[in-house]
Amino acid sequence: MSLLDWLVLGSTLAFIVGYGTWRTRGQHTMDSYLLGDRQARWWGIGLSIIATQASAITFLSTPGQAYDDGMRFIQFYFGLPVAMVLIAIFAVPIYHRLRVFTAYEYLEGRFDRRTRTLAAGLFLVQRGLSNGLSLYAPALVLSAILGWNVHLTVWLIGGLMISYTVAGGTRAVAVTQQWQVAVIFTGMAVAGYLLVHYLPADIGFTDALQVAGHRGKLNLVDFHFDFKERYSFWSGMTGGLFLALSYFGTDQSQVQRYLTGRSITESRLGLLMNGLVKVPMQFGILLVGVLLYVFYQFNAPPLTFNRPVREQVVRSPQHGPALRALEEQHAVLFEARRQATTQLVQALRQGNPLQVAAAETHLQTTDAASSGLRAETQQLLKQVVPTAEAKDTDYVFLTFVLKYMPHGFVGLLIAVVLSAAMSSAAGGLNALASTTIIDLYQPARPGHTERHYVRASRWAAVGWGVLGIGFATFAAQLENLIQAVNILGSLFYGTMLGIFVVAFFLKWVGARAVFWSAIMAQIAVLLLYWRTDIGYLWFNIIGCVLVVLGSLLMPRVKAQAA
Repeated sequence: MSLLDWLVLGSTLAFIVGYGTWRTRGQHTMDSYLLGDRQARWWGIGLSIIATQASAITFLSTPGQAYDDGMRFIQFYFGLPVAMVLIAIFAVPIYHRLRVFTAYEYLEGRFDRRTRTLAAGLFLVQRGLSNGLSLYAPALVLSAILGWNVHLTVWLIGGLMISYTVAGGTRAVAVTQQWQVAVIFTGMAVAGYLLVHYLPADIGFTDALQVAGHRGKLNLVDFHFDFKERYSFWSGMTGGLFLALSYFGTDQSQVQRYLTGRSITESRLGLLMNGLVKVPMQFGILLVGVLLYVFYQFNAPPLTFNRPVREQVVRSPQHGPALRALEEQHAVLFEARRQATTQLVQALRQGNPLQVAAAETHLQTTDAASSGLRAETQQLLKQVVPTAEAKDTDYVFLTFVLKYMPHGFVGLLIAVVLSAAMSSAAGGLNALASTTIIDLYQPARPGHTERHYVRASRWAAVGWGVLGIGFATFAAQLENLIQAVNILGSLFYGTMLGIFVVAFFLKWVGARAVFWSAIMAQIAVLLLYWRTDIGYLWFNIIGCVLVVLGSLLMPRVKAQAA
């Protein structure tokens, strides 16, 4: 990076973190430290929800997902707006009326301490691991740019995030998130513009979309029903709906965002704002990935986007020559593909179906050859670096930023990634600390002063931050980060949602039935994930349904046995 990039990056991060810490100094009560005195306005709640959900994984991995697989990932979010309406109607009034600090406090009054602890424990496990993934994604950025060890980079970013979260609590997270969202939207808009600007002079935005459409990258909606299919209209409107209900209705990292609202109306409007913004936002990020695909039809992509691993192989006396030979073959294939893509654009302009078919055939041939080369390259990389990722899609957007963005904008885009990382991880860390103290520590050690519990919350934040950093060091083994974080959530969210569905709507069900139903449902989901090929979004439905059915059937079975 240039000096200008470092200045842009450093000044952006210093302003965001410094301003947030200064604005929120002196938090000494539980209400102020954990919920910001419940004074947030609807737009602040909405921005905080968006920032907590949109981690660095979103901006590193999602464009790579679209580059590789098209825009069908957008279907994952189809159920989210419906979920926002349902949560605003049913959950928000209950949480506000009880003035709880966490969602799980409600469960003790409705059931018992054991059920509250179980739900809190499921959240702590899931969110603690997810925060590690949120830290690992930006570590890829700095390690690739500076050549630093990725594990040391994780500790550096994690330490910065822990510092202002511990110092200022929920208000520090919310204030910094508002500026972070502004940086994120600005940076992604710049990236999208430059991707179109860098296409050949005779290729416009419409041409790019036509090429992407004919290459199967604008696959927005798939109505084919298949339990093994991860992304379809049906999985998004069912599994995605249940996942969003679980995430925004039972995950403390999101519930805590709208618990800070000064009224039920403010919290509801914040949720609805997220429902209106989230799908277009993800569409725009995926569109950046599709434009990356078109861009690399006219500009030579690397044989592997994983530059740090590639450099290790090149330095190997035994395997370096083999990799360079594969790259030479790849360069020849790229020229053939660029010519075929140019022919496709011309044929589409002329509306000549025969020429379009001929160009498509040519592209399919070059794609097949390129896929073979990439598979051979991956085997070579694995021989030298056994821990190399199976897929390199997480590096696609990063590679474009580093190689093609002008000075100054590189620093801005890196600031986008780091801002997203810190905003999401800080929101999760703040929620982990809240749940640990409110749901586990305070019930076990009641009677202490407010200052004692605030101090304990700060230590809990430090502890969870360190654990998240530890898990992040293992995240390099995962295939795709955006999928990994959603899979991880889907394994636990269904069970958590089932507990809350029973609590809200089945008033006659008791604590014993829901507790053991949740235990069995969680075991069943983990076994199904391990032993079957069911698309992960369906686990949100399966877990929820098993808890509800078990809660209804268990008292009857017990009565018959008696």
